[in-house]
Amino acid sequence: MHFPVHRIKTSACLVLFLLQMQNVFCQTNSEFCGIKNKTTFSGEVLDYKVYYTLAGAYFSAGEATFSNTLSELNHQPVYHVIGSGKTYKNYDWFFKVRDVYESYLDTATMLPLKFTRNVSEGKNRIYNNVQFNQKQGTALSTNGLFDIPPCVQDVLSAIYYARNIDFNTYKIGDKIPLTLFLDDEVHPIYIRYLGKQKLSTSSGVYNVIKFRPMLIEGTLFKGGEKMTVYVTDDERKIPILIETPILVGSVKVYWVK
Repeated sequence: MHFPVHRIKTSACLVLFLLQMQNVFCQTNSEFCGIKNKTTFSGEVLDYKVYYTLAGAYFSAGEATFSNTLSELNHQPVYHVIGSGKTYKNYDWFFKVRDVYESYLDTATMLPLKFTRNVSEGKNRIYNNVQFNQKQGTALSTNGLFDIPPCVQDVLSAIYYARNIDFNTYKIGDKIPLTLFLDDEVHPIYIRYLGKQKLSTSSGVYNVIKFRPMLIEGTLFKGGEKMTVYVTDDERKIPILIETPILVGSVKVYWVK
């Protein structure tokens, strides 16, 4: 089966979806500064499959993996988390993706100390290394020195940080303010809490927490509350399903148990 090139490129980019959760996870409120980790642990590995859907048909596009190991940075204990994504070989000829994101998190506060983005997408290459100084409110990236607000997150650290949010303190419809440092810019956004339900997937039936993020409009996603995210309603709060429309078709991302 053959697909138009613009659709192939869209499918190829889907594997980056979970690595680009800047639109979903980050706290700016002071009440979230220094949040205590209760969800992730050294040795945790989460695998995902990414599917592109169009007119009811599913196309397997790629996969992503997130891992967490205990390490040390500047004589300080840190969680070294890695998010990697790639397209399947049958997509590489059209639009090859090999992306790696790394973040070093303070184990006491879950705030990022260092972030590396190394992406290869088609003919595009992006590398950025960011050193966060949370006390001074600055981020030193490959491209310069930038001011940041308190408790800012990078795109990868934010996923692990937000898994520790106590959603029981919110009412259905509440907005949770978020902020992110990405591409040398600060992005203030929010997620809207939508309550709890049961969700059935190929890996099982789960009690889940449901919410929608306010997306930043870009080349793949439309702005607004279009994306729906489901995380397990337990001590780990694992993202198990993400659904969102894109410019052509839609995306479904599933956790592989």
